[in-house]
Amino acid sequence: MADSPDITRIAEIVFPGHTNHDGILHGGPALSWLAKAALVAASRRARRALVMASSEKLDFVAPARSGDIAEISARVERVGRSSLTVATELHAESPLSGERRLCTRAGFVFVAVDTAGRSTPIDSAVAR
Repeated sequence: MADSPDITRIAEIVFPGHTNHDGILHGGPALSWLAKAALVAASRRARRALVMASSEKLDFVAPARSGDIAEISARVERVGRSSLTVATELHAESPLSGERRLCTRAGFVFVAVDTAGRSTPIDSAVAR
């Protein structure tokens, strides 16, 4: 994802507790980080209470390893009447060499809800 004010970025360090016996990032922490960045991006766009409706295709492209810097980016791709679709990517960076690689991609759908938990329209004036 190219740099843009519409992109939310979150950085994490891959610690040994996030990895398997070979020092490779487990899917659970990766999915959690992706979902967090997606929620932040969706919340900034909708300015409404949101719930996750689905996590869509999750592609593991390359491993992130213990000690890597994980940079997660999220961008709202579509705004519907009451839902938003967010694309996310996780890149790993070696803190010593600076080498970066795409590790994971995923999509998420969020729905705006009112205080009773029912779907509610997203204001198109706010949703740019």
